[in-house]
Amino acid sequence: MKKRVAILIYSLASGGAERVVSILLHALKDEYDLTLVLMNDTCFYPIPKDIQVVYLENSNPHEHGIKKLLKLPLLGWRYKKLLHSHQFDLSISLMTRPNYINSLAKLLGSGVRTIISERSMFSLQYSYKNLQSFINRYLVKLYNMADLIVTNSYGNREDLIESFQIQPPMTTIYNPLDLEQIQHLKDAPIPLEKERFTFVTVGRLDAGKNHQLLIEAIQPLNADLWIIGDGPLKEDLSSKIAELGLQERVKLLGRQKNPYAYLAKADAFLFGSNHEGFPNVLLEALACELPIISTDCKSGPREILAPDTDFRQQTQQIEMAHYGLLVPVGDVTQMREAMQKMVEDEKLRKELKKRAYERAKDFAIEKIVEQWRAVIDKKLDRAL
Repeated sequence: MKKRVAILIYSLASGGAERVVSILLHALKDEYDLTLVLMNDTCFYPIPKDIQVVYLENSNPHEHGIKKLLKLPLLGWRYKKLLHSHQFDLSISLMTRPNYINSLAKLLGSGVRTIISERSMFSLQYSYKNLQSFINRYLVKLYNMADLIVTNSYGNREDLIESFQIQPPMTTIYNPLDLEQIQHLKDAPIPLEKERFTFVTVGRLDAGKNHQLLIEAIQPLNADLWIIGDGPLKEDLSSKIAELGLQERVKLLGRQKNPYAYLAKADAFLFGSNHEGFPNVLLEALACELPIISTDCKSGPREILAPDTDFRQQTQQIEMAHYGLLVPVGDVTQMREAMQKMVEDEKLRKELKKRAYERAKDFAIEKIVEQWRAVIDKKLDRAL
């Protein structure tokens, strides 16, 4: 008899955790009796036709934070009832709010083996002195109800232990990369003509991704920048581009169904984040054989680009890592210097390009899914 597994996530919108869930559903559906539990009906990623989908609720994505907080106990109770009624053997949740609900269901007596997956550097995600951060720093203690915590980077794992004294066993499983799909999609045409050396970046247009850093850094260079993504800072970034007179060289391309086609046509990839969980876009850039410049933010970029170094360290100057260039967080001058070097040094670009795909293969779906199988089958139920 197949093991009955519930996978709880807020939605299947166009984010990294959502992409991981879609991949797991397709890869594991023949081995386990999987049920996808959603809290919102937004679906960007495909769901296999034979996967049952259950809605715990259909919430408004813009719901007020206080209302979300007040609903948590009800949703925890409702999820506990769902786990009982479907006789699940295992409940896996991804992302912070679903993790709270999964933990609450366990606290309320679900009796189901509970795995939660944290995808962000929690102390930086909720570092601001506001009510939301205060509440989340309190609610994270619910994670202690889990039987196992899966993080997607070693930095995230250490943060939960050191900053919040989270005690359950933990293991780290990196995000999977669909190399076959990327190779198929990256050769598609794009409606843009490349006129000069072109950098590209992908990410939600919000403060944490710090696209302004990249826009300011490129101003004096003879290069273009394509920015793929959408978000609340779109108008602010558009104004900054106009203010610096960069309308012809910096393009806000919005969300793209096939970003790989744009990555494959560019010359190098930029990443300016202030903090991360584990940035999928760096993996995708490697798969498209792009040289990379990234801020050395916590966490993820160092683990991806400089895996032979201590993931805890952060550079204070431009660092020539084995798989890309790392620069200090928020430093426009050093980001610009790294970009200039990338434009001028063809030998460096060729070397990084040659190494990129080899590194990408470390995150191939087959390798990562095998680690999830081990977690589900309790062969990986300890700290690694």
